Amino acid sequence: MKFPKEFYEYLRNHTLVEIKGGTSRETFLQIWMVDVDERVFARSWNKSKRSWFTEIEKTGVGQIKFGDAIIDIKGQKLTQNAELTRLINSRYLEKYNQVENLYYAKGITQPEYEDFTMEFFYDNH
Repeated sequence: MKFPKEFYEYLRNHTLVEIKGGTSRETFLQIWMVDVDERVFARSWNKSKRSWFTEIEKTGVGQIKFGDAIIDIKGQKLTQNAELTRLINSRYLEKYNQVENLYYAKGITQPEYEDFTMEFFYDNH
């Protein structure tokens, strides 16, 4: 299911989106998020064993906060897909091309981050 129109607008106009993985976490974390043809993706920068990424991988659910809105999401780790990975990488480099972000944008598009890519799905119950 597609995300609300307001979410895509927010994503286009902001570099940070907040996320909370699983059901037991109380706080949101600011992360980078991109869309490719209205499909929404993010990568775990730290690749940590306890993170929003691992919680969503384990539970399949979480929440995204953008502005004052909070929406429920489902998430699934992206399987190997060379063409989609290329498009996600391009979106990261295009969206996060500010001087202060370029180092991280180049980093997060390296091959070792492919296995830490999550796709999100709007969960409108």
